[in-house]
Amino acid sequence: MTPNLLHIPTTRARTMRNIIAATLATLTTLAPAQDLTHKAAPQDHPVFIVGATVHTVSGDTLNDAVVSFNEGRIAIVADREIMQRIRLTADTEVIDAEGLHLYPGLVCAVTQIGLAEISAVRAMRDFNEVGAFTPEVRAAVSVNPDSTLIPVARTNGILTVGSFPTGGRVPGRPSVLRMDGWTWEDMALDDAFGLIVNYPRVRAPDRAFPGGRGGDDQDDNIARDLRELDEHFAAAEAYAAAKDTDPDLPADLRYEAMRPVLASAGADQEPVFINADDIDQITSAVAWAVTRGLKPVIVGGRDADLAADLLKTHDVPVIVKGINRFPKRKDAPYDDAYTLPKRLTDAGVRWCLSTADETGHIRTLPDEAGRATAYGLSPDDALAAITLWPTQIMGVGDQLGSIDKDKLATLILTNGDILETATVVQRAWIDGREIDLSNKQTKLRDKYRAKYKQQGLINSDD
Repeated sequence: MTPNLLHIPTTRARTMRNIIAATLATLTTLAPAQDLTHKAAPQDHPVFIVGATVHTVSGDTLNDAVVSFNEGRIAIVADREIMQRIRLTADTEVIDAEGLHLYPGLVCAVTQIGLAEISAVRAMRDFNEVGAFTPEVRAAVSVNPDSTLIPVARTNGILTVGSFPTGGRVPGRPSVLRMDGWTWEDMALDDAFGLIVNYPRVRAPDRAFPGGRGGDDQDDNIARDLRELDEHFAAAEAYAAAKDTDPDLPADLRYEAMRPVLASAGADQEPVFINADDIDQITSAVAWAVTRGLKPVIVGGRDADLAADLLKTHDVPVIVKGINRFPKRKDAPYDDAYTLPKRLTDAGVRWCLSTADETGHIRTLPDEAGRATAYGLSPDDALAAITLWPTQIMGVGDQLGSIDKDKLATLILTNGDILETATVVQRAWIDGREIDLSNKQTKLRDKYRAKYKQQGLINSDD
């Protein structure tokens, strides 16, 4: 029975009203946050895509080419004439792709897809674990396969993502996800790869800057943050050494999760993804990681070109988090962010492109790559930055990112250059499974287009 709020003290009544309102808000937002599209069934017949312009990324672009795939993997990449020497089985699907373009599925390296839906609802924000050091956290296990944001991104060709938890100093391990599946296990290409570190700020704010405090307290806090991070990794190294000596020692889940990124992992060592933007942060982070024998990857990297020599010397890749942003410094040129990809390429730094928005707007990834070409980046590099290069940085470059024999058949077929905003993705496959490219917005478009046709407000052919 609902309590009578008139007979409850004011403070308690207000609290209960807030609880009831929050509960109702959660219940009313859960329904529209549910993706109702069907997941794709496993590939059960061979597919030949014939006549397309094939952008292999790893090699030459092939005109009027043939790509075939079966059981989820690419079998043939060749000129069209090969069709004269192939005997097709009765169940083979042949797609006439003349005038169309075939690309590897796009890859957004840093996202919170499946971990966040509606930011105003706490129950829909699963990317931030409680605690400063939570290396045992794996993003994949919290991913919601029915997120409505997934089909929106797929519509624009993004078929693979890195899902990154946030919060704290060491928030956990990122996961590499397919953008389709009934469960998180279906989606996970690699449920835990590397480790994320939110590197401490290493310079106190300028006292002269509005809101900047500076002073000894800030310097002490910075020194404390760096010391705690270093101590945590030293403890993990000590644990790994002790465990190697005596395998019967009790397991510590936190330190076990860190073992793959430590130098003791040897040839199988995984990277540490370090969030750092400022030049002093980047240089300090690289020096710290190299000293500890880690394999750093800089995430963010706004000032990465200023540390190009250091990054090149230690072969440190950079994941650029978007170019749609303002310059940070007052004396920076207006196109500072737009030209960063070109500057990194010219400096010989390995890099890839992600988006600044980690949830609902990752669909803009190819648009941002295309914009970078307007500021000097070559189209070939722009395409590689959202296909092959991120897969190499995330450790799945042997399976994804280019159109090569034996790689996973994760592909998009478009009516034009994927770097052009007006281009439409017409068909898509993940591991050879054809994907439904509809989403909530396309269904609403179709609904109201039908309405206006019935009312005679638009032509039936529109």
